[in-house]
Amino acid sequence: MRGEATVLHADLDAFYASVEQRDAPGLRGRPVIVGGGVVLAASYEAKAFGVRTAMGGRQARELCPQAIVVPPRMDAYSAASKQVFAIFRDTTPLVEGISIDEAFLEVGGLRRLAGEPEQIAVRLRERVWTEAGLAISVGVARTKFLAKVASAVSKPDGLLVVEPEREQEFLLPLPVERLWGVGAVTAEKLHRLGIRTVGQLAELEESRAERLLGRAAGAHLHALARLRDPRPVDATRRPSSIGSQRALGAADRARPRSPEELDVMLSQIVDRLARRLRDGDRVCRTVVLRLRFGDYAKATRSRSLGVATDRTSVLLQVARGLLADVSPEIAARGLTLIGVSLAQLDRAGAQHPELPIEWEEGARLDTVLDAVRERFGAASVSRAAQLGRDPGWSSPVLPEHE
Repeated sequence: MRGEATVLHADLDAFYASVEQRDAPGLRGRPVIVGGGVVLAASYEAKAFGVRTAMGGRQARELCPQAIVVPPRMDAYSAASKQVFAIFRDTTPLVEGISIDEAFLEVGGLRRLAGEPEQIAVRLRERVWTEAGLAISVGVARTKFLAKVASAVSKPDGLLVVEPEREQEFLLPLPVERLWGVGAVTAEKLHRLGIRTVGQLAELEESRAERLLGRAAGAHLHALARLRDPRPVDATRRPSSIGSQRALGAADRARPRSPEELDVMLSQIVDRLARRLRDGDRVCRTVVLRLRFGDYAKATRSRSLGVATDRTSVLLQVARGLLADVSPEIAARGLTLIGVSLAQLDRAGAQHPELPIEWEEGARLDTVLDAVRERFGAASVSRAAQLGRDPGWSSPVLPEHE
């Protein structure tokens, strides 16, 4: 592991809402909610009232009646992300994108050219504000994990450097929720055992952490709590899967969804993911359906294909079959989230098997529709069943290298 704090974690603040406030001066300093049915993003002014991402729109408006609700503008967010990532890559060639609004940067080899890591972080924040008009928080540390925690602690619009000699002093008093990978379920399990801080988890023997949390998760979280994270910043990293999901609201507020409504949502998700595959010149072999029921229990169903594909019709047929298998459970338990992941990705053309004739026909249709969307916009053409429906927006794609 590194001996010096040379890893930057840069994270744009309240990204979607910040873009809206940047582009509409009248929204600055006011509570802004992006998205109507479900909150896609909230400005810090709205967060002060308890509004959170993925919250149902009705609940958000009850918490913050004065909030200004704006529709999402995914093209604007994608453009802003590309602009910021260009600044990242102009700062250092070692950039690992994590999502559309955050990345790791390794700057340890830039001292002679650009100065100390903290100086580089200061200039990075200044450039993002000056050139993109957006606030960004940056954490600087010896490891990726600590840098990510530092950026979160520094929010909003902050900079925090965690020097190696201060790592324990900084991390151990923090709540366990700060650990990368601790969600609500894991946090509740730890709380029941009286473990509320990172330091308390670090005091456990690794074997006990594995028994409590499962072998893989327990070992991973215990290592982070003891400041072990050898992962380098990987500028060549590409996702092994892509996915999209749609929250349907809290269990006590989400209305029952008919099979027809769920099919429309499923087709919207698969349409977007299949276009992402083709835009990235990739194919996939496995379709994964992810559900969260009304009782907040989660379920996953998957099916692997004999031949990797990027055809919308094929992927949608598989996803529909997976959804049909769990439809009795949905009817009995309700549904608060539906999502799809496409896994076992490969480069298109890496293999050249003979494709079924119906796949070839689907390829021709996808080619025509992609061309129309490229020229007239993503919303210019859609399935008849999707007309007039809430598009259920998902996050834009992480920018690729130019």
